[in-house]
Amino acid sequence: MSWLTPDDEDEDGPYGEYADHRVRERPNPKANRPRTKRRPDHDDAVIGMVTGVDRGRYAALVPAGADPSDPAERDIVAARARELRRTPIVIGDRAQLVGDTSGDEGTLARIVGIEERRTLLRRSADDSDQVERIMVANADQMLIVVAAANPEPRVRLVDRYLVAAYDAGIQPLICITKVDLADPEPFLAHFAALEVPVFRSAQGAEPLAEIRAALAGKTTVFVGHSGVGKSTLINALVPEAGRATGHVNEVTGRGRHTSSSSVALRAETPGADGGDAGWVIDTPGVRSFGLGHVTSDGILRGFTDLAELILRCPRGCTHQDDAPDCELDAAIADGRLDEMGALRVESLRRLLK
Repeated sequence: MSWLTPDDEDEDGPYGEYADHRVRERPNPKANRPRTKRRPDHDDAVIGMVTGVDRGRYAALVPAGADPSDPAERDIVAARARELRRTPIVIGDRAQLVGDTSGDEGTLARIVGIEERRTLLRRSADDSDQVERIMVANADQMLIVVAAANPEPRVRLVDRYLVAAYDAGIQPLICITKVDLADPEPFLAHFAALEVPVFRSAQGAEPLAEIRAALAGKTTVFVGHSGVGKSTLINALVPEAGRATGHVNEVTGRGRHTSSSSVALRAETPGADGGDAGWVIDTPGVRSFGLGHVTSDGILRGFTDLAELILRCPRGCTHQDDAPDCELDAAIADGRLDEMGALRVESLRRLLK
């Protein structure tokens, strides 16, 4: 019999059942469908503000009217979607939520996207670290809490807070506590030219009404050295906050960390109609604040009154005392900048250093 198979016979012969073209090929070794790169649009996502982060779970507040199917305000617990595993999610973010967004006990929604951020407060581990750590998103203001004494106030630390605020594009405020223990004016003189609003606070004489008025309708992040009374102030502004408070070590003069994580708290402003709600974001107390990620352009944005003069400076000008042909020095010399203007230049140069 010839090995050639006639046209009218089975070309696979007795072994036809084993022919390659009859073997079913699996789509992949795991026998499941290949992953698609197409993702759902999530047009039905509900927008909520991230108010807390705890071990991979995110607390979010959906405001009244944000969800047509359920217009009531509600708190939601959510997890991060896999596609966002490399995206930092922080307090203040406006998150896109899908899944079970009812807020009922035991339910879990999913964060599938982050809305564009208006502002971003960042810090680094130290000045040599170029890796930024995002602290808070979408803040309008930064309230820098510093004590007049116990612990002693540090000009350079407040300078760093101011630099971070200007870089983020948010309005800085200063609250100096414990003014009954020491005169705060010599310390505050370092920042007089910056025209930063200042609140003076003493035990039993806290300016709560003035601070509440400044918080109205704003999202304000509170920052400060450990032991300056930041948590005490927040508890006075938001009685239901229950933030832990500590004391200052009498030997080292340092405060003990009491806030271990950031959290957003609603601060209602009293008024005839209930007032306009503001948000307070408490952050852990720090003894250092790295600015390795900040450029001089971020600082210059905070000095809009000097912007026209800075534009006339030579290319590459550092704007420091020893900078040749700096227009800021020329403006001081010919009187275009008065005494207050000269103090503003001094403040700018201190921050740039």
